[in-house]
Amino acid sequence: MTDPIADFLTRLRNAIRAGHKVVELPGSKMKREMTKILKEKGYILNYKFEEDGVKSNIKIALKYHPETKESAIKSLVRVSKPGLRRYTNVEEMPRVLNGLGIAILSTSMGLMTDKEARQKNVGGEVLCYVY
Repeated sequence: MTDPIADFLTRLRNAIRAGHKVVELPGSKMKREMTKILKEKGYILNYKFEEDGVKSNIKIALKYHPETKESAIKSLVRVSKPGLRRYTNVEEMPRVLNGLGIAILSTSMGLMTDKEARQKNVGGEVLCYVY
């Protein structure tokens, strides 16, 4: 697999379209941090990390509206790809849906959202947009 982050986002997208309550994915440190950000911002209900020796998995409970059954995540878009990396500084930081969505960035201070990066005055690689 050449792009594990794109695979992570695609598995989430497919699970949402299929209406699954829980999705299980192969884990890594970056995926773990992305999952924590999604939980903090209210896009998923819960998550659980499972490690058995060398392998690790992430179980994510997806969040749906109780009446309309619509997912909390409308769109997951991969921005920076292995063939074309997208970097940004603080002045040119993207605003997703005029501040209603989030951009997840990989910075020198770890993974964070675009709003946190603006507050800490750091730039970095724009991994994806979530709204």
